Formats: sequence, C-alpha cells, structure tokens
Amino acid sequence: MLEAMFAIPGDLDLPTGGYAYDRRVLELLPRFGVAALHLPLPASFPDPTAADLDETARALAGVAPHAVLLIDGLAYGAMPAAVIGCARAPIVALVHHPLCLEAGLAATRREALRLLEAAALARARKIIVTSPLTQRTLIADFAAPAHKITVAEPGTDPAQRAAHGGQPPLQLLSVGAIVPRKAFHLLVRALSPLQDRDWRLTIAGPTDRSPQALADVQAAIRTTGLGQRIALVGPVDKDRLAGLYASADAFLMASLYEGYGMVLAEAMACGLPIVCTSGGAAAETVPDGAAIKVPPGDERALSLAIERLLDDRELRQRMAQAAWLAGQKLPRWEDTARIVAEVIAEVAR
Repeated sequence: MLEAMFAIPGDLDLPTGGYAYDRRVLELLPRFGVAALHLPLPASFPDPTAADLDETARALAGVAPHAVLLIDGLAYGAMPAAVIGCARAPIVALVHHPLCLEAGLAATRREALRLLEAAALARARKIIVTSPLTQRTLIADFAAPAHKITVAEPGTDPAQRAAHGGQPPLQLLSVGAIVPRKAFHLLVRALSPLQDRDWRLTIAGPTDRSPQALADVQAAIRTTGLGQRIALVGPVDKDRLAGLYASADAFLMASLYEGYGMVLAEAMACGLPIVCTSGGAAAETVPDGAAIKVPPGDERALSLAIERLLDDRELRQRMAQAAWLAGQKLPRWEDTARIVAEVIAEVAR
C-alpha cells in the first residue's frame, strides 16, 4: 500500500467545507490503496508566525522520502520557499481556492499572497483542485502548467429529499462560516424589503472565524429589525445540519466567491430550490434550472431573486425538481478519494 501524509493546518474537526473535504479524503484513501495519515500543522495559516513556520518546516522534513506529502492549500499557499524546501517527500498541493481571492484583503496583501502561492505551486509535483474553474484560474493567473493539475470535485452523500411543505412561514436556509467572503450581511439586507412576506431564515455555520464579519451580520440583523425572523445558530453537527436541509423550503447563498460551493451541492442533494450568486465556481456547480443566479455583491438583484422565489410556488417546485435531479448526478466522496489516490499513485511512481 502506498504511503501518504496529509498536512492540514488547524483543527481538522472544524465544520467548514474545506475541512469536511479533508476529513472525507483521509477516511476513504485506504480503500484505494493509500495509507494516509494526518500531519497537523499550526492553526495560524494563512498568516503564520515565524515560530509556526519553523514548526512547519520541521514537520515537513520529518516525512519520509518514500511517502507522498499532500498539503492543504490553506497552509501550502502561504508557505515560503525555504519552508517548502525542507520537505524530502514529493509534494501534492490541494487547492480549494486561491488564498488571494479571499474577500476583505488589502491590495498589498492580496498581491503578496498571489506571488507566494504561485511560487509554492511551482514547487509541487502535482496539484489537485476542487473545480474546473480553479483549474482555469491557476493556469491563467498562477502560471501553473495544465498537465500538473487534476480536478477532484467534492463528493456528496445521499440525502433525504426536502419535504417542501410550502406552508407559511417559508423556511429559508443558508450555510457557511461567517467570514467576509460569504457576505451574510448582504443576504440579511437583501431580505429587508421582503418583510411583508412570511418567511424565516436560519444561518448555520462557525461564528468564530471573523469577528468583523460576525459583527457586520449582527448589525445588519439589528438595523433591519429582522431579529425575530433570522436565527444565527452557529456550527451544527451532521445530524442537525441534515435536519435543517430536510425541513427547508429554499436555500440562499450570497457568497462573493466559491472555489466549488459544497453547500450548493448539499442543497441540490436534498432537492432545494436555490438563490445564489455567480461568484467563482458557484455558477458552474448549480445548473440554471435549479437556481436563480445573481452577480456577487448585488444586493438589489439578490433581493429581487428571493422575492421571485417566495412569491411563485410553481417556480419553487420546478426548481426543486431540477435540483433533485442534478443532485442525484453529483460525484460521491468515493469518487473524490479515488481521484486523489490516483494522483498520489502517479507521484509515488
């Protein structure tokens, strides 16, 4: 059996799409002939301290040369060449989405991250990305050779189809970490003109990633007077999340950029009609028949799209059916792990 070390920064149990991807790949790689072990890296990435970089260099140096070193892009894209050079094992980089495309970065920081990640990717033997869009982005903007890149889209699990009771209040759901890129404050403001409709919104996801983003969404809830309509429930476990999807009438996403959009795939797997932005890969993840798509950051367009969905039950039903059919065709996690294992095997040869 091939050997691999999967280097991941921070807490592997965090309830975000990137960490969920990493957990499932780690779990399933042995089925495809790869004995994979978790190599923890400091949680400070992508803004590591000097001490954390020293710790990372030692961790990479400790991986045996005959193993393959798979490194999550949250850390790898922020690693200086001197740190990467300590690795004796061949490197496969996993890029969920380029670090410089995170919202809220200063221009100088954005450019520094772009240069750092481009240099890091040049040192990787192979690169795994989670969407065709990210593949195209790395080729166009990071000078990554196409032959080095493999797409391994996130998998989905079979899910219970949402009940779509359709009785007021309509249950709206949005899922994701409260960070600037997810733009939950814009979603709240987009709902403000729709207070004459009967709806409730649940936002599920970690609230400790960005104090400013959390303050922004809380301020939006307060200033719009929607405190009785919108529930920020924080991180939820797998069973609670499945229950939220199953009881929802529609799924909303205001994200400015998505490397893939795992929550969109989860919503489709449950047959939920979707209103989302076209930021990043989101436009490609969801077929047009299953979603109303609006430009990222366009609050008015988002509000009008949600209004259409709230007011037209037949439209919701058609979109729900389209989402359900698309959801049944999505890749499973076994497909994802198999592709990653094939890349590891190629590098190990």
